[in-house]
Amino acid sequence: MPSPNSRKLLWLILTLALAIRVGGAIGLQRWLDGRPNQTFLIEGDANGYWHLAEDIAEGREFAIYQPPRYVLRMPGFPALLAVPIRLFDNAYLPARILLACVGTVACGLVFVLGRMLFSDRIGLTAAALSAVSPTLVGFSPLVLSETTFGMCLLMSLIGMAWMVSKTKATASDTGARVPGSMAVMGMIVGVLIGTTCYVRPSWLLSAPLFGGAYVMLSPEKSRALVGAVCVIVGAVSLLIPWGMRNERVTGHFVLTTLWMGPSLYDGLSPQATGESDMDFYDEDNLSGQGMSEYEVNRHYSQQAWAFARTNPGRTIELAAIKLWRYFKPWPNAKQFGGWKPALIIAVFTIPMSLLALRGWWVTRANFWAWGLTIGPLLYFAGLHMLFVSSLRYRLPAEYPLLVMTAVGWQSLRGKQQLTTDN
Repeated sequence: MPSPNSRKLLWLILTLALAIRVGGAIGLQRWLDGRPNQTFLIEGDANGYWHLAEDIAEGREFAIYQPPRYVLRMPGFPALLAVPIRLFDNAYLPARILLACVGTVACGLVFVLGRMLFSDRIGLTAAALSAVSPTLVGFSPLVLSETTFGMCLLMSLIGMAWMVSKTKATASDTGARVPGSMAVMGMIVGVLIGTTCYVRPSWLLSAPLFGGAYVMLSPEKSRALVGAVCVIVGAVSLLIPWGMRNERVTGHFVLTTLWMGPSLYDGLSPQATGESDMDFYDEDNLSGQGMSEYEVNRHYSQQAWAFARTNPGRTIELAAIKLWRYFKPWPNAKQFGGWKPALIIAVFTIPMSLLALRGWWVTRANFWAWGLTIGPLLYFAGLHMLFVSSLRYRLPAEYPLLVMTAVGWQSLRGKQQLTTDN
């Protein structure tokens, strides 16, 4: 448990985080209210999420567009938005305030992760950084899934840190060596990963990646293998009801979504630039030509991989462009244009990244310490070298990254202030 002083500081940090985010939510809504023709700051994705949330709130079939796309999005984020839609006649501001609360919870989870991997001091520093981060604050009131995904991502990382630390702490306990305890821990971590995938499916590969690393770094391979298998089973099991629903509406068992193909083609095609431009989807109008949602997804997936095979040079070039867009310390999107927002974000992001790099250096011998904080950043960077890329896709990984930033900052003040027990 954190000390009384740590708890007081944490509450002050979370109060500040909530105040900033609620203020931002109110300010954004007032700004949009003055623009009758604009409902959301980033219209396309937000409109889609809002429509699906209304479907859930009103008990309609979970689908969007004509012909209907039943498996375009995972239902987790729309289900969250459905709560204020169901409770309020005009739900835009309540939804933004709810998302501000989600962002504040994420700041608290940053503290938990930092404390579990290092110390109260690291956790508090990381939480304070997340409370005032321009990108994390700015995205919290937007009707986009990044903040909710970041919160769930942190929950799964905390579960992984707990599993690793619990295993080490009980290594000498005979009762903890039975496969049953390892299976329970693995299932819990798997369920947390599955929950995160209900917001965005891109985190699904973390289950086998974590499981594989856990087995390789464990001195007891057979026992660790039980836990690793249960992590994967837990994640997949939680998604099976969604897959069964998808089979009912499409005729195909789909564990996540049928949007990977078009998304992949958006990033790997003759017209790809690294930036999202889905105009080809409407221009091709494959659904209007009689192709099912499943067939459209498969078609674009095949086209994307065919492009990569026949154009390896351009594929590598696009990967480099996407990597720059991902790590670029200021926004790519036009909605965040102007030199002032770019300067504010860059002034925070560049030192954050450099301190995180220093944090990795001083903890480089501790795989789990940097793997659970920097690992998500690298994981999504790899994914978006294939798909389109921007700051948005980096944002959820900035929450755990700030733990390593805090390590880098504290290391400048003296290594004796760092503790790594895991």
